[in-house]
Parts: sequence; C-alpha cells; structure tokens
Amino acid sequence: MKLKTALTIAGSDSSGGAGIQADIKTITVHGVYAMSAVTALTAQNTTGVKSIMEVTPQFLGEQLDMIFSDIFPDAVKIGMVSSAELISVIAEKLREYHAEKIVVDPVMVATSGSSLIKTGAVSALAEKLLPIAEMVTPNIPEAEILSGMSVRNENDMEKSAEKIHRNYNCSVLVKGGHSISDSNDLFYDGNSMIWFRGKKIDNPNTHGTGCTLSSAIASNLAKGCTPAESVRLAKKYISFALSSMLDLGHGSGPLNHAFVIQDI
Repeated sequence: MKLKTALTIAGSDSSGGAGIQADIKTITVHGVYAMSAVTALTAQNTTGVKSIMEVTPQFLGEQLDMIFSDIFPDAVKIGMVSSAELISVIAEKLREYHAEKIVVDPVMVATSGSSLIKTGAVSALAEKLLPIAEMVTPNIPEAEILSGMSVRNENDMEKSAEKIHRNYNCSVLVKGGHSISDSNDLFYDGNSMIWFRGKKIDNPNTHGTGCTLSSAIASNLAKGCTPAESVRLAKKYISFALSSMLDLGHGSGPLNHAFVIQDI
C-alpha cells in the first residue's frame, strides 16, 4: 500500500509545541508521511517568542522544488509565513506544481500573544494563498481580518465565514476559541454550514492547537476524506491530545501529539 504524503510549509518552533515540529508529529501519528519546507526559525518557548529569523525567498523556493520534484505531496498545510516575499514564492511554486488539497492556517499571532507576521504579509496571504486553498482555518481575530468585520458571537462567525468564502472561494473553518464559544468551530463550504460542537476541556496548555488542527485536517484530506469529515476527525484528535493533560513548560504548554503511541 502506498503511504499518503503531506507537506507542511511553516516556521520552526524551538520548543517543539507548534509550527513544523507540531505538524510533523501530527501528520506522522495520522499514518501519513510528513515533509517540511521551513519558512523561518524561531527562538521561542511556552512563554513567548524571543526572535524570528526568516529564510530567504530563494532558499524556500529551492526547498519546495526539491520536495515537489521527488515526493509529490497528497496535501499541503501552510502555517507561519511572516513576509509577503515568502508568500509570493509559496503561491508561485504551488501553482507551478499544481498542488492540491491546500490547507492555510493564517497564523498571525501566537498563543502567547506575540505577533508572527509582518503587516504587509496579511494582504499577500489573502490575495495569493487563499484563492488556491481548499480550506482556510482562521481563529476569531484572523477571521475578523480576513472578513473585514467584527466577530462577537456565533451569528457573526457565520457571517464572517460566508464573506471569507465569497471573497476567496475556499472552504472556511472559523475556530471559536475561548473568545466566543470555547471549542465550537464553524465549517462552511458555500453549500453546507456545519457547527462542530466540542465539550470544554479544562486544560490551560494549548500551545500549538491551531498548527495541530490544520495539520490533522491536511492529513485527513491526504487520505481521501472530504473537507467536512477531515475537520470532524481533526477535532476528535485535538480533543484526545488535550485530554491527555500533558504539562510541560512555564507558560501555555504543548499538546500531547503522540498520545496514541505506547512505549515500545
């Protein structure tokens, strides 16, 4: 049986809880072969981000060339990309290689509150990446930016999802988060509007939840699941990873991505 493959294009998290590291763990646990193109190195831990060092656009392009010309990914997840120049390279390469099943997690702010994207990159992300995406997974602040409207309740979430879909013609998963409804997320694909209701899990350690969710969605898409089913399964995975109650670090700690793995 041919193993399905997925590519994550994102920044590295030196503490291992988010970014490339979280993506690779998540993709692997889903039984999919993980590949990565690094957009930036970060010096961070569970308490915050100290510094970010971007790769050059040329080097990012070379990473993508080497991946697509050898092991073609069945799905692509895009996470932290902090500059318009890097976003342009990603969009160009994904179009060149006719990449499919692209999930964009529009990472703009870390769980700790640190900004992870330059101002000019926001419009580039919206204009160049979202039109080629199969799904975008904004949290409430990101949904407000992408839809251009205030999101204060579940009705606003529905309106913002409709606007984002109308503007970019991709499926949308608006993540409720603690600012609206704890773990209730809204999926909209232009036809169906589906609420994924989740029970509240009393765990303050949520570092990397967005990265993990989008990677799980991409993994499920790679295996042939529909977008809605991919979201349902990804939400289930996140719930188990949170319920494992891993407690590491002095800030908002990571999830237990490998909760299904027993000692060998």
